[in-house]
Amino acid sequence: MIVCLDECDYCRSSIFSGQRWVRAKIYDPALNGRDPSYHCYHAEPLAAEEGSCWEKHEMEREIARMTVCSA
Repeated sequence: MIVCLDECDYCRSSIFSGQRWVRAKIYDPALNGRDPSYHCYHAEPLAAEEGSCWEKHEMEREIARMTVCSA
């Protein structure tokens, strides 16, 4: 039996039981102290991919951070 746990916030495909995944806790100050939300990502590369969705997401965040810092 295959159970879908969630959807990857990077590639938007399903995360199934048995697949490794990462959950990131997101605090949004605009929510005025409400509970945090979570983003889920594949932790291992999908077929024919070089990096996992989590690695790609983190790389994009780092590039954006470096761009802001250098400006």
